[in-house]
Amino acid sequence: MRNLKLLKSLHCSSVKGIGTPQCITVRSDNGTILIGSSFGFVELNPSSEEIITDVSLTSENFLPEDGSGQVVGIQDVPDQESVCIATATGDVILCNLNTGQLECVGSVDSGIVTMSWSPDQELVLLITGQQTLILMTKDFEPIAEIPIHQEDFGEGKFITVGWGKKETQFHGSEGKQAARQKVTSVQPAMHWDDHRPRVTWRGDGQLFAVSAICPETGSRKVRVWNRELCLQSTSEPVDGLEQALSWKPSGSLIASSQTKPNKHDVVFFEKNGLLHGEFTLPFAKGEVQVRELLWNSDSTVLALWLQDNGKEDIKPNTYVQLWVVGNYHWYLKQSLHFGNEDEKKVLSVMWDPEISYRLHVVCSGWQYLCYDWTWSTYCSGGNGAGGQTDVAVIDGDKVLVTSFDQSVVPPPMCTFHMQFPCAVNHVAFYTDPEKSSDFAVLDADNTLYICRYGIDADKDSNVKAVPGNGYKLLTRMPALEKKCRVQVPSCTTHPLCFRHLTWVADYTFLVVIQEANASQSAVYLMKITVDEQTVHVHEPSVTVNGHIISVSYSAKTKTCALQTANGQIWKYVWEPTPVLDSWKDKLGQDVKFQPPCVQTAIVEINGEESVLGITDRSRLFINNLLVAANITSFAIYDDFLLLTTHSHTCRCMSLRNTSLKDLEADLNGTSNSNDETVRKVERGSRIVTVVPQDTKVILQMPRGNLETVHHRALVLAQIRKWLNSCLYREAFECMRKLRINLNLLYDHNPQAFLDNVDLFVRQIDSVNYINLFLTEIKEEDVTTTMYPTHSASSVPSAQKSGAKKVDIICDVMRAAMEKLNPQKYCLSILTSYVRKTAPELETALQKVHELRESPPSPDAVSAEEALKYLLFLVDVNELYDHSLGTYDFDLVIMVAEKSQKDPKEYLPFLNKLKKMETNYQRYTIDKHLKRYKKALEHLSKCGPEHFIEFLNFVKDQNLYTEALKLHPVGSSEYKAINDVYGEHLYSRQHFEQAGLAFARCGSLEKALDAFVACSSWQHIVSIASQLKYSEDKMAALARSVSGKLREQRKYESAAVLLEQYAKDYEEAIILLIEGGLWEDCLRLIYKYNRPDIIETNVKPGIIEAKKNYMTFLEMQKVTFIRYKERLSVVRDLKEKARQGLLDDEIPGGLESDLFSDTSSVMTTSDMSGRYSHSNSRISSRSSKNRRKAERKKYSLKEGSPLEDVALLEALREIVRTVDTMRSDVNSLLKVLVLFLYDTDARELQQMYQEFLQLMEVSIQDIWVPCAPPNATLPVLGPHSTANSIMTSYQQQRNLKTAEQETEPFIAPKLSKTIQWKLDLLD
Repeated sequence: MRNLKLLKSLHCSSVKGIGTPQCITVRSDNGTILIGSSFGFVELNPSSEEIITDVSLTSENFLPEDGSGQVVGIQDVPDQESVCIATATGDVILCNLNTGQLECVGSVDSGIVTMSWSPDQELVLLITGQQTLILMTKDFEPIAEIPIHQEDFGEGKFITVGWGKKETQFHGSEGKQAARQKVTSVQPAMHWDDHRPRVTWRGDGQLFAVSAICPETGSRKVRVWNRELCLQSTSEPVDGLEQALSWKPSGSLIASSQTKPNKHDVVFFEKNGLLHGEFTLPFAKGEVQVRELLWNSDSTVLALWLQDNGKEDIKPNTYVQLWVVGNYHWYLKQSLHFGNEDEKKVLSVMWDPEISYRLHVVCSGWQYLCYDWTWSTYCSGGNGAGGQTDVAVIDGDKVLVTSFDQSVVPPPMCTFHMQFPCAVNHVAFYTDPEKSSDFAVLDADNTLYICRYGIDADKDSNVKAVPGNGYKLLTRMPALEKKCRVQVPSCTTHPLCFRHLTWVADYTFLVVIQEANASQSAVYLMKITVDEQTVHVHEPSVTVNGHIISVSYSAKTKTCALQTANGQIWKYVWEPTPVLDSWKDKLGQDVKFQPPCVQTAIVEINGEESVLGITDRSRLFINNLLVAANITSFAIYDDFLLLTTHSHTCRCMSLRNTSLKDLEADLNGTSNSNDETVRKVERGSRIVTVVPQDTKVILQMPRGNLETVHHRALVLAQIRKWLNSCLYREAFECMRKLRINLNLLYDHNPQAFLDNVDLFVRQIDSVNYINLFLTEIKEEDVTTTMYPTHSASSVPSAQKSGAKKVDIICDVMRAAMEKLNPQKYCLSILTSYVRKTAPELETALQKVHELRESPPSPDAVSAEEALKYLLFLVDVNELYDHSLGTYDFDLVIMVAEKSQKDPKEYLPFLNKLKKMETNYQRYTIDKHLKRYKKALEHLSKCGPEHFIEFLNFVKDQNLYTEALKLHPVGSSEYKAINDVYGEHLYSRQHFEQAGLAFARCGSLEKALDAFVACSSWQHIVSIASQLKYSEDKMAALARSVSGKLREQRKYESAAVLLEQYAKDYEEAIILLIEGGLWEDCLRLIYKYNRPDIIETNVKPGIIEAKKNYMTFLEMQKVTFIRYKERLSVVRDLKEKARQGLLDDEIPGGLESDLFSDTSSVMTTSDMSGRYSHSNSRISSRSSKNRRKAERKKYSLKEGSPLEDVALLEALREIVRTVDTMRSDVNSLLKVLVLFLYDTDARELQQMYQEFLQLMEVSIQDIWVPCAPPNATLPVLGPHSTANSIMTSYQQQRNLKTAEQETEPFIAPKLSKTIQWKLDLLD
């Protein structure tokens, strides 16, 4: 769908050389042109229109002075800073361009017909007058010499495998004599053929082809040779083959021309000499001569140099045509008519070797023309209601128009085409958004045609719209409204003097023309009147220094952006008074693209008008900012910028509420899987157009076919517009067709949906659509997960606290449908009951039952249909159970009849139920349905005769708390339930709760046993007192319980029992000394006046406790220092191994899992695999034991995989243990000071303080801060696959385990709030 658009043209005619130009070449290093003539050659600078170098070859007698000489070849040799010239007399001359020195490097006596250099300039080929090939190196050392005409086919000769002879084959009605007939000989070459050999090289320089006149037949024959001058193949005999020859640089085809009996074709040869395809020229047989064929350097454009066949008294016209191919169809994209004047006759044409789309032309009057082309898509740009989506494709004298709002057909097919009298060079669509499908056409004769929709076609006009082949046109076609010839200024009479035609207003056009001064371009404003047949372009509107290479226009602001060849952007306003000024950004700086862009557009970004451009190297600029460097095409639609990238994605960026920096960050950053702005496309896709008022994006593939995609960003933007306008029907149908989650209807604006739910139901007006919506809703907010919006403002949720989204929607939808037409929306109402988070199936079944009993209505569905629909939504067995739970046997039978159940299965059960008492019947039903709580409630109402069954049911289903609620407090039933509840708790080893339950029902003996089992001594004493225990019995009980408390290291409680209930204060004092409770110990000593115990028990106990503390702290300190030093060594080893310094010192080498980013944290899967055996033994243990077993994974053995983790865990345990000793140390220090053991107290305090300081300093070195694992959301969305979703959830599951295992890496905190030191010891 792309066309060749002229970027700029350069015309030099003020400088003339001596003689007639004969051949040209380009100096790529400085852009000058070398033109060979009959007297020598000149070097022309096109920019300054000056001749830099003029070298005469007549002075050295290389050419005759009378001007009859001929330069048959000229080639720039940049390695030697020279130019190589070959003359027809046989001289090969090397001229140094710096010194002007001429050197004859070789001479051929028979003369030289052609000189051709290989593309890599390593070889040079000469064809002599004796029809021989001479191949030499770039230093002119001969490699081989061989005659052109060879009898052999070549090394690629076809092999006959002998599968039958031609004479034995079937020949139809002609008979076998046809096989014996000789092939008719080919005709000699055309009379206008110059009989000179032609040479063309393949792009890689490995092969070259030669077209020469065969001396036997007089016709041309093509032979292919390699770099060693070995013949590879010879073409098959082709009648009418002409002189032009050009090998496609990509290496696939060799182009030539052929005259056929009824047409003139361009034909293509394969390298094996066989024909492979052709296309027909738009001329009659014998009308034109094909002088040359030329491929551009990237093999995309084929140039044809044509000349009319000479007629009496009529000078021939010359043409240059540019052809491209797409979808196996050849398009004539540009046609340059040079006329029949002698000075304008084309003498040489060539493509630039470096710049692919630059064409050089030299005419006989020493006129030099240079054309730069680029690819462009001509499409209508209107977004209004009256604008269509038309795309125009130039194909010679036809314009193929495709209306994509009707259908998508790939070129060369089209919706319709417009036929014109002459070849078309440019198409311009009207920039008015409401009339954007109207277009103007400029042909090769500078005739302007204005075509509009909505007008009647002139029957006598030679320009008409014709429907496409096989296409049934359903809409209107444009018609020719105005035809006028544009009169070219006298200074610009060369072909394609007009460029960048822009239709800005009714009968008003902007056009760019090169001024007489080659360094200036003029913008002309053409205003056409209705009756005017010729438009004279006289005075320019504005003049710009430099070549204008692009023009973009904004119909909104009527501003035009002009880009010159140096990338400078100019702002041009054409009305009311033309004003030209440099374009400035918001910082006041001039906008300049570096390098220049081949396509530009004016966009509005966050309220600021900016210029957007893309270079031929895929770099995207917005004003002076390089936004991205991998963009292949772009299009602007509404508030969106659509881009295709080299990474085979289509990006759709919003231009509202954004900035250039945000765009740059989005385009260069990575996108998540739910990013609606990114869509994958086929490799090489380019944007053709975007259909307005729709969501279709048309893409064209490299091979030419089209694809339509609905970009998610455009779809969601359009849906949001519809939802904001409460156009629910349009939004729903689009979402249903494009598979957008229907939750967006509610989540986009919950409050608006709830306020307009009646309107929603009326617009949808389809039971099936409403059912589809209700079945798809879920609790997820899709505006934050699947379709996150980039808008700064968010719509507040209308969801009530505690209420669920599904329930809210079902309730409001049901209310609206019941208000509008409950009969019509009966099935949808049933759906609203079923789809609730807690399905109300009983209510839905009741609705069905009401339908069965109510009189028939024409709008209402029958009960049978409603029940059948319910069975579609809910499993039949589940629906049967729910119907049974309604206790309505008629409803049960109605559901059962629709199920696959056997009547022998359910009828006896139902009959049995009907005979039961109501409460017991419902108890039986609820028990059958496993609704045990409701069954218990009904059973409790059945009377005392069923209480035993009641208790057994409570025991079986563990419904003790529910059973207690069903009987009054204090009743015999209440006490019986408490008694069995206590036994249940006792069996579960919940002794304290069991004791409380027994105490509630008066079972004191059982309560006492339960409290003794859990050593709850306060409850034991209370119950024993209630049981009237004697003092001796109470003392024995107290001694027994104190022994258990002592085993549990609850010394204080045990001492209270011994002192107060066993009356044994001495034993109580001994327990307090053993537990280190020095203050309570002294209290009892002085209470019972036994100071002797201080000397005998307390003081020795204090000294012993101090020694134990000192020993323990010393051991812990030594262990702490040793672990800390080992941890530092392990970390150093791992760091060295990570840097590749150690390979063998760590188990596993560089590939070990030890070298993760967070010290030695391994992945959960690695850990579980390595320790699976040990974990399997503890799978059934308690959580406490399981955590202990997990910690055993970390071994302190040197060299173990997780040694550093084990060291961290051990150090953490030491810190925790020592830090919790603060209160105990404080208590011991106080009693030491009390009994004048100051030295011992000071020693203990100093040692403990030093240890705490050591730990506080070491914590920062041991526990290095590290980032916690990042929690990632599950990957969902349109770009997700089953594997990616499963992997995401697996990572989430592993992350929870990893968070538990990161505990050793969290630094412990010391309890600095506890004051343990004694100031009097400092």
